[in-house]
Amino acid sequence: MPKKVKPAGDGKEEGPVPCKQVKVEAAGGPSPLNLDSPSGLFESLISPIKTETFFKEFWEQKPLLIQRDDPVLATYYRSLFRLSDLKSLCSRGMYYGRDVNVCRCVNGKKKVLNKDGKVHFLQLRKDFDQKRATIQFHQPQRFKDELWRIQEKLECYFGSLVGSNVYITPAGSQGLPPHYDDVEVFILQLEGEKHWRLYHPTVPLAREYSLEAEDRIGRPAHEFTLKPGDLLYFPRGTIHQADTPSGLAHSTHVTISTYQNSSWGDFLLDTISGLVFDTAKADVELRAGIPRQLLLQVETTAVATRKLSGFLRMLADRLEGTKELLSADMKKDFAMNRLPPYYLGDGVELSTPGGQLPGLDSTVRLQFRDHVVLTVGPDQDPSDETREKMVYIYHSLKNRRETHMMGNEETESHGLRFPLSHIDALKQIWNSSAISVKDLKLTTDEEKQSLVLALWTECLIQVV
Repeated sequence: MPKKVKPAGDGKEEGPVPCKQVKVEAAGGPSPLNLDSPSGLFESLISPIKTETFFKEFWEQKPLLIQRDDPVLATYYRSLFRLSDLKSLCSRGMYYGRDVNVCRCVNGKKKVLNKDGKVHFLQLRKDFDQKRATIQFHQPQRFKDELWRIQEKLECYFGSLVGSNVYITPAGSQGLPPHYDDVEVFILQLEGEKHWRLYHPTVPLAREYSLEAEDRIGRPAHEFTLKPGDLLYFPRGTIHQADTPSGLAHSTHVTISTYQNSSWGDFLLDTISGLVFDTAKADVELRAGIPRQLLLQVETTAVATRKLSGFLRMLADRLEGTKELLSADMKKDFAMNRLPPYYLGDGVELSTPGGQLPGLDSTVRLQFRDHVVLTVGPDQDPSDETREKMVYIYHSLKNRRETHMMGNEETESHGLRFPLSHIDALKQIWNSSAISVKDLKLTTDEEKQSLVLALWTECLIQVV
């Protein structure tokens, strides 16, 4: 079981405390997740651990195991995805590789048992029963409403894409060899039991997925069994493997993952191009040409290194006084690829504006705030040679749930662009609970009406 080490007399720990175990007794009444708000959901997901404690002590640092004796929560978890759901899902047209992987860990190696083309449930069940294969179902939130609801809220909470995979493993079998991931992982045990072994990372906060040979990783740092209603968190880079104990029913768990390519390094790469673009407009030194034949050199010259070091120091000084960071891709990519807002299954999508048309005398307020990003960047219109800065608003209201986290599926951005002169008026709308259209910081009434009408047409504001 995860070991808790008491502080020694000098206040220092006698050893690593990479995982904490929390036992939760059954609640007197129902205890489903709180889906009223993103923060409420996360608080209930890791309860009884407080969010402040989680981010201070566990996030990106060490695993957290929460074992619960709560029949109500266990029943709710089971409803998220079951082995029996596969029959109806297969009838909707699932394909090997894209939607489903069938695999088994044999002698420490991953053996893929996929067939070609469409998945047929009877064949899938045969491989599961006879070959003791694990069924990995990709991105079930595309089809399961409650997972859509949970992951959409978590994307709002983290401000990062949140994917999921379901793993169904028969008794006495293991699907994957020891490996580590490039994502923060939350595991919810849905059906049966799963025996887990976690090992110390060889690459803390890893940026890529990698298999690890068992003879290289040593003894497990932690070993435990998850039951329905239990939750396990571990940071990217944590080496892990899991199997279903013999003599028991199959195990089903969902792995909810986030924070892929969301490091400070990624953010620096994303923003530095805009910073250089701005600085070069104001500083002739950055616009001066590089030395002749620099690109032909095998090794970077000392002169070039010194010059670049000086430019980086100059950019750092400029950054200190910058209020508007230009995001090249991260904000747009997040808005383009995330889930649309969860809505009740009445067939009404969020692509048609409703309610009163805004006018100059209207008071308006922003809606779907958590699904909208505002950023400043160079004009992306290829016909505009001046490359003036524009304000871009991207949103996920028209995103397609069916393509979420599917990688190679075609996605498009939805949103608006405005001249930089509109930034203050947009910030007014963003930063107030409601604002009169007349009070917007724009020169003419026509500009004010045009702005709110554009936002209303995209379903981003409503008249109050």
